[in-house]
Amino acid sequence: MTDMEDYLSFSVRDFATATAEKRPTPGGGTVAGVVGALATALGEMVLNFTRGKKAFAEFADAHETLAVRLARARGMFADLTADDAAAYTLYTEANKCEDETKAAKMATALAAAIDVPRQMTALAISVLESLIALGGHCNNYLLTDLSAAAILAEAVVRLSDYNVRVNAAGLADKSAADDLRKASSRDCKRASELCETVEKIVGEHVC
Repeated sequence: MTDMEDYLSFSVRDFATATAEKRPTPGGGTVAGVVGALATALGEMVLNFTRGKKAFAEFADAHETLAVRLARARGMFADLTADDAAAYTLYTEANKCEDETKAAKMATALAAAIDVPRQMTALAISVLESLIALGGHCNNYLLTDLSAAAILAEAVVRLSDYNVRVNAAGLADKSAADDLRKASSRDCKRASELCETVEKIVGEHVC
């Protein structure tokens, strides 16, 4: 296997095995991408058991909009999972460099290592917002799955926060690094609030 493997094409067993191996990828960032895709997929499942039902006919347009948003988000998580592995490859290649281009290559690798988790964070928050929208008009028997999706989406944000912090420490611009950490912290708080909102919706119907 190589660092550029398409991890989403793995079986669950093979992905878990690859993660357990003594190798840098798949690591926390890759796992975050897979978890994000699963969170989104759970939301889509709830939607697919809801849309088209007579009881929810008045929400048909909203359901169609959510279907597009969630499908797009799942695809984007797949892309970001690959981007995480690619960012690590950039780092390893830059670290091996022994000429005057090393500093520039390391800066590029570091920027990628920060950008990918920041994109995952924004996407996970968007998914959480979609889950809240869906929670107001969906099959009540699947609300616990909606809650599970929200918990996983919040986990993506928290995992991404760690990746941002560890890589921000390597930035030469300490002010920029501090701004990144603060922005990531705000996103963690936002994700927690959104997840709590989903859980409140679920709590109204699940004892």
